[in-house]
Amino acid sequence: MNRKKIILWSFFNALGTLAYITLVALILQNGEKIFGKMQDISGPIAFLLLFILSAAITGALVLGRPIFLYLDNDKRNALILFFYTLAWLFLFLILSFVLMYLR
Repeated sequence: MNRKKIILWSFFNALGTLAYITLVALILQNGEKIFGKMQDISGPIAFLLLFILSAAITGALVLGRPIFLYLDNDKRNALILFFYTLAWLFLFLILSFVLMYLR
């Protein structure tokens, strides 16, 4: 896998993670409007299930292809892809901080 392809994959992995996080944040922010006020245990159960599902989805987005490459004995590219993905996520984090500051 060449460097350009690795950078592109890492960008799409990070972008998919950002999109998923944005979707979950919107649901959490508008949860009471969407689901109403919860009076029983179903709210905490749903939140914990969403938390576990989110960990699995974001883990697959960030670690899925690097693990596949690593197990396919392409360890160098696996690590490069993983760290590029983290770098894109860090860039998205900085951009979100800048946008919050400018508001």
